[in-house]
Amino acid sequence: MLHMLATLAEYERELIVERVNAGIAAARESGTRFGRPPVNPDIIAEKLAIVTEARDRGRTAAEAAALVGWSRATLYRHQTGASS
Repeated sequence: MLHMLATLAEYERELIVERVNAGIAAARESGTRFGRPPVNPDIIAEKLAIVTEARDRGRTAAEAAALVGWSRATLYRHQTGASS
């Protein structure tokens, strides 16, 4: 009896996977984009300029990053990406 229930559960799981994959394929065909949105380098440059100005006026990295809606780690990541 347990073997029969396990077999049915496995079959149901396979059906769910097939339906999910079919839904993803249909969404891609209709133009849906998955993942993070693309980053506009111009916006990053503007935000870096604002943060640099705030840092020059004596704000901490966390305070300057908060001005543009970033975390301190995001600020550092964009600064090292801009310099390399």
